[in-house]
Amino acid sequence: MSEPRKLEVLRAIVEDYVHTREPVGSKALVDRHHLGVSSATIRNDMAALEEEGLITAPHTSSGRIPTDKGYRLFVDQLSAVKPLSAAERRAISVLLEGSTDLDDVLERTVRALAQLTNQVAVVQYPRSAAATVRHIEFVSLTGHQVLVVLILASGKVEQNVIDVGASLDDAALAGLRQIFLAGLHGVAVAGLAAAAARIPAGVPHTDQGPAGRLAQGLALLARSAREDRIVMAGTANLARSNNDFPLSIGPVLDALEEQVVLLRLLEAMAQDSLGMAVVIGRENPHDSLAEASVVASSYGPGETAKLGVVGPTRMDYPNTMSSVRAVAQYLSRILAG
Repeated sequence: MSEPRKLEVLRAIVEDYVHTREPVGSKALVDRHHLGVSSATIRNDMAALEEEGLITAPHTSSGRIPTDKGYRLFVDQLSAVKPLSAAERRAISVLLEGSTDLDDVLERTVRALAQLTNQVAVVQYPRSAAATVRHIEFVSLTGHQVLVVLILASGKVEQNVIDVGASLDDAALAGLRQIFLAGLHGVAVAGLAAAAARIPAGVPHTDQGPAGRLAQGLALLARSAREDRIVMAGTANLARSNNDFPLSIGPVLDALEEQVVLLRLLEAMAQDSLGMAVVIGRENPHDSLAEASVVASSYGPGETAKLGVVGPTRMDYPNTMSSVRAVAQYLSRILAG
């Protein structure tokens, strides 16, 4: 069997199985695809593909379905990620425009990606250790309560209410805000706690107690900003694919709920020459995702974070890869602006 024809037969099997969810037989391949050979030749080709572990018979029927190895070869043979249609690009633009802050941007992003792919969409928050402080705000509430707001240059916003241990009038609080902002503007999140801890010693003695508590509050916000988190949408799409998980969909749902599994996976996924990272079935180091595939791409300044989708191995890889890359590019442009 010639190598080009083997790949063509495999491609046809993958495409038909993804579209119909039914095992594919030689007659169906001849009827649907212009392969230029007889059914008998296709049967011989399929036997060779099965011997190589690229396709398998799920039952005693004559139809075959791709294996994880078959999907991998199919994905590896894709020479380019096809561009989205004009309608798809407009849909992404409409879904993402008008975003107000990083949280809103990421929420809109996963909803857009879930709608485009009909899969579970996930996006990793940009790593913030190197992000710098853009603004700090202190807002007086009731009694000793102050709302502390930390805004990073990346657009990330962290806030919390703390007890400063004393009543501060608006002028005193505004003065402390100016001192903290002057001392911390442009400081990297990784060094914020240490820098904030030095500030109380330089304020008037009567304000040193509240200033110390404000410094502690900012340190907690900095720690929260550095935590790796993901945003997710479209879990219902996975539930609708229940038939694609012969054993159980439960482990996949558990992995989605336990975000550390996805975070570790996204961080470990290496991108190929197309700028995509694809992990298929049992290639996955986590047993809970052994019946799922993950397609991801990096985004943002330095491309230190990823977004992608989780779905069954019976996935439309070309369209999914196209959508993931396009949304990653849109998100990068929004964050850069």
